Amino acid sequence: MPKPHVQQRERQRNEKKRKHQPSCRMNDDEYQLLVKAAATCSMSIANYLAHAALSAARDLTRTEAEIADQREMKRRLFALGPALSRIGNNLNQVAAALNRDELAPQARAVLEAVDEVRLEVHGFIQHYLDSERPAA
Repeated sequence: MPKPHVQQRERQRNEKKRKHQPSCRMNDDEYQLLVKAAATCSMSIANYLAHAALSAARDLTRTEAEIADQREMKRRLFALGPALSRIGNNLNQVAAALNRDELAPQARAVLEAVDEVRLEVHGFIQHYLDSERPAA
């Protein structure tokens, strides 16, 4: 797999230069996920790791439960992608049948699936808004 082009960052002055080099171990799947994430952000792997780790370290108010909750929410949100693709495919089939003046008995099921996804997305949005509000 060819390495993605990463834009070089400006050299830091000596007092800001990163001198420490911590390490961690990852399995192949974790490493590939890291490579994709860094490339998506146009960052080197080392810079991406430093940015992510420092971002987490600066926000010590987040509890392990909040992080796990956010991870689960992201997993569920990304799982909606295939569901939306199936709905789009089924909706196209309904439209094609109706354009041919045929019955489309699956139309009700498609609309119910759209409504289920709509409710789930609404729940994600509400959960996000609730988590962003400062505690009273």
